[in-house]
Amino acid sequence: MELRHCALEALQASEPRRKVGLVEKMWSARAEMVTEISQVFHPEEGSVPGRPQKPELINARHMPKRSAFNKEGLAALVHAVCHIEFNAINLALDALWRYPEMPQKYYDDWLRVAYEESTHFELLRNLLESLNYEYGSFKAHDGLWDMCTKTADSVTARMALVPRTLEARGLDVTPVIQKKLQSAASQEALRATQILDIILRDEVGHVAIGNYWFNWLCKQHNLSPMQHYAELAVQHNAPKHRPPFNLEARERAGFTSEELKVLEQD
Repeated sequence: MELRHCALEALQASEPRRKVGLVEKMWSARAEMVTEISQVFHPEEGSVPGRPQKPELINARHMPKRSAFNKEGLAALVHAVCHIEFNAINLALDALWRYPEMPQKYYDDWLRVAYEESTHFELLRNLLESLNYEYGSFKAHDGLWDMCTKTADSVTARMALVPRTLEARGLDVTPVIQKKLQSAASQEALRATQILDIILRDEVGHVAIGNYWFNWLCKQHNLSPMQHYAELAVQHNAPKHRPPFNLEARERAGFTSEELKVLEQD
């Protein structure tokens, strides 16, 4: 089993259960996986990423705001996070297959991310089903994958602007979402809060992986990480940093004190 080929196969899978199953298969067989790090793949046009017909994707600005204090609103909130986790599976799989000639540790790291994102998706999908909804019951937006497309030609830009920017934003907003869920105080809302505890714990590690490889790549090319990050953010029109910031989680994820200081000044 060639790891990057299997990752592309899982990425192209459109049915969520099949995608998760393929990721689980890769994870279970990781000790036997081989990685041809120089191989270049050419997937069929339009096959990446594979995703189901629903949810319908709309502009993020048109997403309705809902209250967690009623069943439909809670389900919509859970669905929004579930969609983020589905996209995160695809992001990790794309990082696995797309970039050849990285060290083996890079591929090991991103396989772990893909597996952990798949477990998050399953936890949230099961919670949705307990609320009598399913993944695809609500509309969603595609902001995460948009940045994936923008950074397709550069692993350095990908590491800078997906895990270190978009996923790091998840570290900031998760406690805010949890506070909202705790106010709702229903059994399902409290279960969602517990799932977010798991996601936040794992996402610190995922952002740390992005930090590690971004800094490694900058070192290989004699680049200043802070300066190059700023250049990439402008070049790819990355979203602006905005408070609140979960500084403690960001520090655990590998952001330097200098980076955190700049973040607070922006």
